[in-house]
Amino acid sequence: MSQKIAITSLSSISPLGNSPELIWQNYLNEETLIAEHPIGNTKALAAVLPDYLKEEIAKLKDSESKYKNLDNSVLYAILASRKAIENSGWKQGDDFGINIGSSRGSTQLFEKHFQEFLETGKTHTLASPTTTLGNISSWIAHDLNSRGPEISHSITCSTALHAVLNGVAWLRSGMAEKFLVGGSEAPLTPFTIAQMNALKIYSKSQDTYPCRAFDMEKNQNSMVLGEAASVACLEIGEKQNALAYIEGIGYATEILEHSISISTEAQCFQKSMKMALGTIHPDEIDAIVMHAPGTIKGDSSELKAIELLFGNDFPMLTTNKWKIGHTFGASGMLSIEMALLMMQHQKFIGVPFTENQKEKKPINKVLINAVGFGGNAVSILIVKP
Repeated sequence: MSQKIAITSLSSISPLGNSPELIWQNYLNEETLIAEHPIGNTKALAAVLPDYLKEEIAKLKDSESKYKNLDNSVLYAILASRKAIENSGWKQGDDFGINIGSSRGSTQLFEKHFQEFLETGKTHTLASPTTTLGNISSWIAHDLNSRGPEISHSITCSTALHAVLNGVAWLRSGMAEKFLVGGSEAPLTPFTIAQMNALKIYSKSQDTYPCRAFDMEKNQNSMVLGEAASVACLEIGEKQNALAYIEGIGYATEILEHSISISTEAQCFQKSMKMALGTIHPDEIDAIVMHAPGTIKGDSSELKAIELLFGNDFPMLTTNKWKIGHTFGASGMLSIEMALLMMQHQKFIGVPFTENQKEKKPINKVLINAVGFGGNAVSILIVKP
């Protein structure tokens, strides 16, 4: 890339917590954060926010009358965004763009309003404006009083990394100097779980690790959902407070053979990773944070793509979905967060139930993958300052 793009802060709220210290400690702990929880009138495996974060969300909801009618996906993103700009030194009212998306959007509210409609034939006055996909970035702009473009989108599970692509494009074009990017998801609702069960990809395992992400020996799908928001502050040029620099971006879309699957050799990932690498030799990559959703085909096809591009001596491979589940539109940014933490602590966090990989130090260059339904792949290469 011709111009350096700095990540000057990253903030998240997830089952891991909301502070870098706590998140790192949770990564060092090999216990999963997935457990069975009541969702609607049933129970399902899920990774939920800790109680103290639920309390913070409740306080945020009560802090302003307008916020009382917002979906959790919006509230999660507001809370994470406040912390992100604080950590980067940005101020409310600054001129910065916002691109924060979601795979499903205001799922909880939509289900609530639709149920009301089925029962009464009527719906709440705010049912439409509070359930549009543009909700997230618009409300964050309201909360932070920002003076830049506001973009929301859904590109399913690669939404957050597509937001990074957009932010990089705006910065490199000279149309903005700062961009807030990321994703937010609150998918732990009865209808969403039912959809995943209908696809026959949701885990019903009672094992110690219900989500067997990156386990190539599994004989059944094991995806589990989690809730989270994760956002990053991007700035053009070298910055003293840079956590990392984005050195490469790649993207590709598969020709659809099935609405939810990608090819056996994940051609979309082969193309996106190759584009992200650019002129960098594959040997220079120290680790890859995989998308690896815990499905048989999703995990195996991504690994095959890595093997084809990197050969037999590929980088250390990992994923965080065995621990926090699949957070849909937020997942790519949580993977960037994991990569940043591994760089900062110079320690590789592997998947506890897979074969140990030889650790290569230092960890200076990490590739992050994400892909959505239909093969919308993104790869982001970040490097240590």
